[in-house]
Amino acid sequence: MKTRWRIFAALAAMFLLGFFYRVSMAVSADAISRDLGLSAAELGVLSGIFFYAFAIMQIPLGPLLDRFGGRRIIVLLGVVTTCGSLTFALAHNYHMALAGRMLLGMGTACVLMGSFKIFTHWFTRTEFTTISGYMVAAGNLGNLTATAPLAQAVENFGWRHTFLAVSLLQFIITLIVFMVVRDSPDLATEPSESTDRCDAGILLPWRSIIFTRQFWYISLLAFFWYANYMVLLALWGGPYLIDAADLTNTQSGTMLLFISLGFITGSLCLGTVVARLFGSLQKTILTGQAILLAGMLAMLGPAESFSRPTLAVLFFMIGLVSSSGVLIYPLAREIVPHRYAATAMTSVNFFLLMGAAVTQHIMGMYIGSFARTAHGYPREAYHGAFLLPIFGLATTLVLCGMSDNFRRQSTGGTQ
Repeated sequence: MKTRWRIFAALAAMFLLGFFYRVSMAVSADAISRDLGLSAAELGVLSGIFFYAFAIMQIPLGPLLDRFGGRRIIVLLGVVTTCGSLTFALAHNYHMALAGRMLLGMGTACVLMGSFKIFTHWFTRTEFTTISGYMVAAGNLGNLTATAPLAQAVENFGWRHTFLAVSLLQFIITLIVFMVVRDSPDLATEPSESTDRCDAGILLPWRSIIFTRQFWYISLLAFFWYANYMVLLALWGGPYLIDAADLTNTQSGTMLLFISLGFITGSLCLGTVVARLFGSLQKTILTGQAILLAGMLAMLGPAESFSRPTLAVLFFMIGLVSSSGVLIYPLAREIVPHRYAATAMTSVNFFLLMGAAVTQHIMGMYIGSFARTAHGYPREAYHGAFLLPIFGLATTLVLCGMSDNFRRQSTGGTQ
């Protein structure tokens, strides 16, 4: 195996666990809330704090990656992730669980962006869109493990023992990354790129990015794309299917698994779809997000009357077209000089994670304002809550679709 693919495999394994933590609340929420006595609002904060911590870490992360490289920071934060997983597994009250989730968010914040920074030295520009899709596909295997398999593990062993086992796995993978990963090859494929270092002041990359108009379109799209994807997969999809569609916890986990399967399938095909079907990153992402919007509209009521096979097809389709959102990273990479690539991608990632955190939090407060019965929260609570990410994505698509500036953006990463 070539060195760069060993590096990819190690980082992909680390990213897989990061995705597991990110969405693990959806199928374990019921057990955790019963054990710790949590309300819907507290559950929303417990899930959302991961995304808040993850998002805030993006602010210093980009310049640090551009200056110091990815390996050291990924390993350091891998240790933080291990501590967070242990803290969460051993939590006996809400605040300790909150601290654990916060450490998990901080610790996993660097994996994807740090990997992308490393990949800019090991893979060419023409390979970057494809390798981005492969990386996210690998990460979404973590989504798979956090659906039906996690639901089964929680049912058989309890959520605490499950997360203790994951903590051990996290430590082992962090050690592997330390031993295997290197920031750059001795002789780069593209010398002009791999030897380009960020020696400017720490504020200069941000100054270059925030005055680029395309950055704000990409960030807005990232915010509402990920909000729609994560509110369904990471937290409220499970309770919605249980309370509104009358599924069991295991059945809801299986349905969420179809989202992950769809996302993985789409991620593996991204490079081909961009090159052969649409010809540009912008057309691909706007088309995919428009179909995602149509699928999310079913959460306003129609999905509850669907048969199980139809619901599975719907969730697979939602995952499939959601994968188009991954293209925000090559889009962000193309709007700035190569030496600022990590800062551009982490800045967009900040808005992406804030979309998930803020939306989950607000939805939790709204759902919690309804009286909970023995059968859970009423369907109307979920219908009203889902309006927030749906309306936001619809507005964003109109703005991006009408913007000549967004549609004219360079697509050099796909050439």
